[in-house]
Amino acid sequence: MSRLIIVLLQLYRYTLSPLLGARCRYAPSCSQYAIEAVGKYGALKGGWLTMRRLARCHPWGGHGHDPVP
Repeated sequence: MSRLIIVLLQLYRYTLSPLLGARCRYAPSCSQYAIEAVGKYGALKGGWLTMRRLARCHPWGGHGHDPVP
């Protein structure tokens, strides 16, 4: 399951993301964060960490370096 999620995220990064432009407030980007989190923790916990990260990505949220724990 984790492998499928990572492949889908990479597909997004190389197809849709260039069309939308760089908009992530954090480093690494949200998609790279998701790939690292799912690769390190698996589909469930990595997915949860990714959803938490995406919830913080708004105009009043933080910014800067935010690595996978």
